[in-house]
Amino acid sequence: MALLKVQHVKKNFGQTEVLKDISFTMEKGEALSIIGSSGSGKTTLLRCLNFLETPDEGQIIVNGETLFDGSAHTHFSDEQIRKKRLHFGLVFQQFNLFPQYTALENVTLAPKLLSADKTGAQFTNIEETARRLLGMMGLLNRANNYPHQLSGGQQQRVAIARALALHPDILCFDEPTSALDPELTGEVLRVIRSLAEQHTTMIIVTHEMKFAHDVADKVLFMDNGVILEQGTPEEVFDKPQHERTRQFLAGYRDVT
Repeated sequence: MALLKVQHVKKNFGQTEVLKDISFTMEKGEALSIIGSSGSGKTTLLRCLNFLETPDEGQIIVNGETLFDGSAHTHFSDEQIRKKRLHFGLVFQQFNLFPQYTALENVTLAPKLLSADKTGAQFTNIEETARRLLGMMGLLNRANNYPHQLSGGQQQRVAIARALALHPDILCFDEPTSALDPELTGEVLRVIRSLAEQHTTMIIVTHEMKFAHDVADKVLFMDNGVILEQGTPEEVFDKPQHERTRQFLAGYRDVT
């Protein structure tokens, strides 16, 4: 059974069709890269998966559980939406760390708020997990630093640790290096590559074509609100079937 099934998802903003009929599946442990030009609907798709936007139609199913069914016309409470979001961890373009909290506090905040049994032992376990995640990011020595004391690359790595702290089924990245200069981009991509090697289930929206080619098990090419092409990196990058895909990739001849 696929971990994630997205079936016929549509999303309009007013008269503008942003997602026209999106369907794909993912298996547990897969890394999926989503590529396409700006305005093709990539970020809106991620926002729909994370319930930051509500689709107009379609279904979103995780581990056999239907999180969204457009045909049911169900209104979700804030509590229901928060619960659905726990299936997905989202790493934003602009980090979105809380400036008043240290790196460690940023990582532990959500797990502590969600902890029903707020015992001292449980909080200790949350902090141990956070320190382990910061260690994975190479930032254990920065645990007590505030965001303004960290580089952009370090802030983004804290944001990745924060997303992982909630143990999501699927970790989503929305252009995770777009706010970074080239030198800092490399350190964030190395972390994501390491997560892929550990078979972390991930969806990565990126303009880094070589990275998308190398790290992904599957690639989706989106154009004008539809998935125009999907397949392995070799199929999409090396043997694209659509002329629009070939045009888009023409500027990225170094992907192989």
